[in-house]
Amino acid sequence: MDDLLRRLRERKLVQWGLAYIAAGFAALQGVDIVAQRFGWPESIERGLIVAIVIGFFVTIVLAWYHGDRGAQRVSGAELLILALLLAVGGGFLWHLAQGSRENATSTADTAATTPGVSRLSQAPSAPPDEKSIAVLPFENLSEEKSNAYFAEGMQDEILTRLAQIGSLRVSSRTSTQQFASKPGDITEIARRLGVANVLEGSVAKAANRVHINVQLIRAADNTHLWAEIYDRTLDDIFGVQGEVSKAIADKLGAKLSGHEQEQLTAIPTHNEAAYDAWLRGLTSYYSGFQNEQYLKSVQAFREAVTADPNFAQAWAMLARVDGILYFFGVDRTQRHLDAINAALANAERLAPDLYETKAARAYYVYRVEENYAEAIKLFQALHAIRPSDTEALITLAFISARRGHIDVADDYIAQAVKLEPLNVRFYKLQAASLTYAHRPGEAIKILDRIQEIQPGERESIIWRGNAYLALGDFARAAEILDLSRLQHGESWEQDIELLRNQRNFAPAIAWLENAFGTEKIEPADAVDARVCLADLKHFAGDAAGAKAAYQQARDAASASIAEQKSNGPMKNTLALAEAGLGNANAALAALDSAAADLDKSGDVIEHGRDLDTRARVYAKLGRKDEAIDTLRQVLTAYYGGTTCTQTITTASLGLDPEFDGLRGDPRFQALAKSGPAATSTATAPRP
Repeated sequence: MDDLLRRLRERKLVQWGLAYIAAGFAALQGVDIVAQRFGWPESIERGLIVAIVIGFFVTIVLAWYHGDRGAQRVSGAELLILALLLAVGGGFLWHLAQGSRENATSTADTAATTPGVSRLSQAPSAPPDEKSIAVLPFENLSEEKSNAYFAEGMQDEILTRLAQIGSLRVSSRTSTQQFASKPGDITEIARRLGVANVLEGSVAKAANRVHINVQLIRAADNTHLWAEIYDRTLDDIFGVQGEVSKAIADKLGAKLSGHEQEQLTAIPTHNEAAYDAWLRGLTSYYSGFQNEQYLKSVQAFREAVTADPNFAQAWAMLARVDGILYFFGVDRTQRHLDAINAALANAERLAPDLYETKAARAYYVYRVEENYAEAIKLFQALHAIRPSDTEALITLAFISARRGHIDVADDYIAQAVKLEPLNVRFYKLQAASLTYAHRPGEAIKILDRIQEIQPGERESIIWRGNAYLALGDFARAAEILDLSRLQHGESWEQDIELLRNQRNFAPAIAWLENAFGTEKIEPADAVDARVCLADLKHFAGDAAGAKAAYQQARDAASASIAEQKSNGPMKNTLALAEAGLGNANAALAALDSAAADLDKSGDVIEHGRDLDTRARVYAKLGRKDEAIDTLRQVLTAYYGGTTCTQTITTASLGLDPEFDGLRGDPRFQALAKSGPAATSTATAPRP
């Protein structure tokens, strides 16, 4: 041992090792600084670490053989030591390689089973832009909890103004809404959102006074960059959002153009009632995808423009939300169309250059005129104005899908996910696209990702139940959907669908009969629900009850169509009711009229839904050849389900009582045994 230690000293092995380690550490520190500044991928640093480790062992070996005394004859003990050094080094490198290989395999497996998720959903590895910010939900400190809309509206207002600044990247409301108003770990939240700064706030409203407290925090070191308290009366609140946004822009060094400066500090209204209604309208609009929320939003925006007829933003949002109700057939009367035209005209007269006005025009071309080619151009122009705003990207995805350009639509969604990796709405859209494309297994994996981001998110849980329904896995569907919720009306469409396919008709019939005229069924869904009830009674063998329900549905649909000439979805509902009554000519005429409305836009999603209805009508009428030929087309169509029935799939063909009359036909049996499967999309966010 003494001889070994003497040789180590002679060859200066320890000095060489320490010097090498110091140099390697310094090199790593330098590269880390450069990598952060230039956003280099982590793989570069990992590669450097591996190279330094290899070099260490090479250096030790060279130092042993070429120390101060030159090359030496090596003893058995020395050979043993060298072998141990090389073995340890080799084993360490082998471990690194195995870990990298396992990570790569895991990533590849995830990418193969969950398209878009593994490469898009991870938090950014590069440091966030210093001019990036997330506006967390404002805490409602009002004694009256009904004033929560005021805090939410203030957050929306500030977020919208910051999004107008081209040099800032602002995380959307949907991404930040999952976090608490006063989160514990600002640094971790900012890392997940991919931003460098966070704005916290609280709002307390009592009578006509408002207390607002905001603070801007640099997430990396939890430093408070700026804070302010605003005590205002309601008639002096209108400029606060602009003041806050301007202060944030200044603190983050965001350069403002003259137009941005003007937009940032503009006061949209000085009317207290109009402003209060505006905030209520925004809160309802962002609350979900249900007609009920849109109707509340429209009512609030109408109150706003009634109180202040010069409120341009409120006119623009009124035209936009009313357009949603028009597009989806909630109200296609001439009276409603005139109201939409008037709202848009007022917005364009008052503020033609306002971003919200331009957006209202783009949505009008999309949802009212249904001129998809022109709408694409308008939304591309909006995206050019605000490249970090994902709203235009998502709408471009919707329109592209409706034009049949599915790959283009998926690419737009992928771009949006890259900008906001924690926005669960985008993952819902990916899941919806997969279900439309008959890929429910992949959709389930996307929905699981939503639960990782936002545990307990209700809508994605319901969709997951839909996916298992489509796969014919009733046990999993029932476990997820939990039929006890049917008593409260939550996601009743999915529960009724499950009971229908289980052929457990009695509880479904009882629930529907008691739900009409209550808030459990939205007025816009009432006629479809009548057809659903009639079908259930027919399947249960109640011919008289089914006939009465079909007649009620027919009368209601006819009355609606008399006021709404171009309402294709309602004409399809009428066709189902007429077919249920055995009126073949009337049913087919309604189908043809609906198809004529559809041809004007060339909407492939609505075309798929039209085929779905046509197959069901043919089945009701006992026209087997047409039903089976149509089903062949349905199974490859890109579309979503309707109110009471999931998308037709190979699984539903074997389960849905609608098609019992076709089961003995070998052509039908062949369809039910092969082909793609799809999932229900009854509650998917509607593009």
